[in-house]
Amino acid sequence: MTSSCYAGSVLVSDFDFHLPPELIAQQPLADRAASRMLRLDRASGKFDDKAFRDLPQMLRPDDLLIFNNTRVFPARLLGRRSGERAQSVSERNPAAKEFLQGRVEVLLTKEISVMEWQALVRPGRKIGIGEKIFFGADAGGAPELIANVVARGEFGERCLRFELPGGNESDFFPAVERLGHIPLPPYIDRQDTDSDRERYQTIFAKDRGSTAAPTAGLHFTTEILEQIRALGIEIAEITLHVGLGTFQPVRHEWVEDNKLHTERYVISAEAAEQITRAKASGRRVVAVGTTTVRTLEFVAQQNDGRIIAGSGEADIFIYPDFQFRVVDALLTNFHLPQSTLLMLVCAFAGKENVLRAYGHAVKEKYRFFSYGDCMFLE
Repeated sequence: MTSSCYAGSVLVSDFDFHLPPELIAQQPLADRAASRMLRLDRASGKFDDKAFRDLPQMLRPDDLLIFNNTRVFPARLLGRRSGERAQSVSERNPAAKEFLQGRVEVLLTKEISVMEWQALVRPGRKIGIGEKIFFGADAGGAPELIANVVARGEFGERCLRFELPGGNESDFFPAVERLGHIPLPPYIDRQDTDSDRERYQTIFAKDRGSTAAPTAGLHFTTEILEQIRALGIEIAEITLHVGLGTFQPVRHEWVEDNKLHTERYVISAEAAEQITRAKASGRRVVAVGTTTVRTLEFVAQQNDGRIIAGSGEADIFIYPDFQFRVVDALLTNFHLPQSTLLMLVCAFAGKENVLRAYGHAVKEKYRFFSYGDCMFLE
């Protein structure tokens, strides 16, 4: 059951703001650490303009800085559906005949098993149970990867069971890496490029499983991390595989009527011990990104405020009046109007504070969203 946290009714439209389209970052900066950073003091509501490179000096020596080490994989697959139309395809190759049908776009959103996935499929209404979707083509025109539609979900979701002609499940991820595209968000109005495979990935990414980057982490470089460690600041890593729970659109008018998909998380024994020790000694826990916040606060909510090592499915929906138990400061990018991520940030720093800061960011032409600038809220 989705965990929602709010004491009363509020409209989604209360989290709106005007954003000129030209402020949506379409390309990453050449230098990851060159982003601007807007610092917001939660207690006073005051904010000031900084640079991301200032972050190490803004952290306290006894802070615990926590990253999400999930790794994005090329989860966007472009294929063709099975069907009856194949007039122009050679009859000599039945596999190729089936392959060259209507275009289909598949976004893998959650792993059920190596060969079975939840996915968003477009055009969703036209893809029924029992259909096949074909990806790639070998020298003879036969598909390299086949998805069988085995179940339907809401809003274009499908459960897909994959097969590899002439291969086995150990070949699945190599095939996806070869055939797939980096799943850039829809507000980035261009096709992905080879450079996005490196740039739409944090430098500390380890565990494959995300269909979107934990974008607050994109600003960090090896140099910045070395500066942070040199100051004696402790670093911990957790994992949340980013999927629909983080980025799904808000569909209902009232905030509390919306529910989030689950996302898989892992907290190691080492990380749990680091966080427990920091909280017990009154040190700040600084979360890098909203995905880190959601993981920590979900686990704390399930365990009477404690961080317990383990894995599971997080579905927490954080919006104003939520009582944070773990996170004391937050580094985050700027988020979409009326989004669940903006609601989380408003819960953390106050809606009026955040929306005033966003208004300032628009006026000062900060770059927004995944490849954009960032905020530090403390």
